[in-house]
Amino acid sequence: MAIGTPLLLVALWEVAVRTGILDARFFPPPSLVLVTLYELLASGTILKHTLTTVVRVLVGFGIGTAAGLGSGLILGTVQPLRAALEPTISALYVIPKVAILPLVMLVFGLGEASKIAIVAIATFFIVVINTTAAVVGVEPLYLEAGRAFGAKRLRMFRHILLPGALPVIVTGLRLALGTALIVVIAAEFVATQEGIGYFIWHAWNTLRPEEMFAGFIVIAMLGILSYAVIRWFGHRVMPWLEEDRPREGRIDHG
Repeated sequence: MAIGTPLLLVALWEVAVRTGILDARFFPPPSLVLVTLYELLASGTILKHTLTTVVRVLVGFGIGTAAGLGSGLILGTVQPLRAALEPTISALYVIPKVAILPLVMLVFGLGEASKIAIVAIATFFIVVINTTAAVVGVEPLYLEAGRAFGAKRLRMFRHILLPGALPVIVTGLRLALGTALIVVIAAEFVATQEGIGYFIWHAWNTLRPEEMFAGFIVIAMLGILSYAVIRWFGHRVMPWLEEDRPREGRIDHG
């Protein structure tokens, strides 16, 4: 069903273009898009742009995640600091990061630094908010049990606080990575000559809709890949969640 629905939509799209329901000037048939994508892959053109985008995302995401995790863990455990900074962080979070791109470009210039910086900023706010909420949301009973058994601060963090907060933290990382991809694509529309965002914008400027849609497919594939990576990471750091998950469809008769 998960594969059948997209295939059905693609088939309907092809039929709609062939029968004139959709204008081929704006919506090229999927068959043409796939041929174009194959040619772009074979020539290496789209791979170069994809690699540039991936590097920008990974570097910016890494910086933003490191800063967000560290800040979130501190804010989650130090209540006075959280009370002082949380309103400011919440206010800054709701500002669309694409809207501050001109400011980021003014500060960091038109090169790679501005693309990486905007990704890091977008990542930071999502990670810090989710990490703070994750730490604050750890069941107090677990913390009290740890104190009752004489657990020191480091042991409490490693064996109680961090495992309890990880599910929400990983969810935050998943959201942050998706947002990082969105933000970098938008940033690549201006002041750059490389990246998937630039590739799509250039295809639009040169009236090549089939290349635009090929770029859309690449972005979708990157989104699926990023989701799979974070899901794999979650399974690696939280194996107990898989063990505790009930097996669907199984009826135990004793």
